[in-house]
Amino acid sequence: MTTPTIEIGILGLGRIGASLGLALKRYNAGKNVPQQFRVTAYDTSDSRVSAAKTLGAYDVHARALHDAVRDKALIILAIPYADASAAYREIGTSARPGQVILDVTPLKRPALEWAKKYLPEEVYMIGAAPILNPTYLFDGLDNTESARADLLDKGGMLVMPTVNTSADAIELVTDLCSLIHAPVRFADPLEYDTWAASVEGLPAAVGLAAMTALLHTETWSDAQRAANHQFGRLIHQLIDTHPDDLRDVLLNNRESVTRQLDALIEALGGLRDGLAQNDKSMIEAIVAETTDAAHEWVVKRREGKWDHHEAPPIANPGEIAGNLLLGGALTRRLRGDKRGKQS
Repeated sequence: MTTPTIEIGILGLGRIGASLGLALKRYNAGKNVPQQFRVTAYDTSDSRVSAAKTLGAYDVHARALHDAVRDKALIILAIPYADASAAYREIGTSARPGQVILDVTPLKRPALEWAKKYLPEEVYMIGAAPILNPTYLFDGLDNTESARADLLDKGGMLVMPTVNTSADAIELVTDLCSLIHAPVRFADPLEYDTWAASVEGLPAAVGLAAMTALLHTETWSDAQRAANHQFGRLIHQLIDTHPDDLRDVLLNNRESVTRQLDALIEALGGLRDGLAQNDKSMIEAIVAETTDAAHEWVVKRREGKWDHHEAPPIANPGEIAGNLLLGGALTRRLRGDKRGKQS
């Protein structure tokens, strides 16, 4: 009996896109798997394509975006953010009813608008945010060479459908995430951008502001020679992210990022006053409170336990693998059932 093949398109071969490709290849190498995934990848960067090829993150390299979209059950959109709007416009000319777009670009509100504007009817966009394996929590890396098959293991994927997303499309995404060992939790796509301002936008803005401040100090020309990993982690997004992407992520989420910056400025003011006044008790209080909170977060993040009342991640890989040939969304795609049929 021939093992069925599911066609997946990955647009963007940065660390996330390449890691998802590697995770699918890892699944393919498993024993007695009921289907295989064939990954067609697209990226405008020759260096990212070459690095992903070296890692073995895809099967076919598409030279045009529409070749990575056409006739794919699922399209993973991990393209540089500055290119996302144009990508949606082009996807709209190639996608067909029944296809699903899994958008892992940084912001969801603009993606929802682009999807509504450009995608044909019954082509569903589901927003998602990768949650990294705690092993990689402090590595500060974001390039293709740092892609790993286990990047989302013990982390997972925040999946953000809308009320108009079909049940089959949601099932398709959750099935796939479970098969690649990425536990799924659900979130509101509009609420997510507020979270992103806190944990993505603010760190990027801090690194940007710190670099700006240092460039205009008399000590920078000498101090830069002493910089090590602490400084590298602070500004890594300036190195790993294209300036256009950084600009657009900040501007397209400016209201939420501005609120976070206001809170940061207030906190910096308190810290500055304590240092200027040599107020040991104030500095001790700030350090004690924040280090305790940071350690608590790291423990929760590593264990994936946040709230006793929180629903657990859905379906483990073994359960999904056992159910796929009994009528799961991926299998319906293979059979060409009406709601999963591709044109």
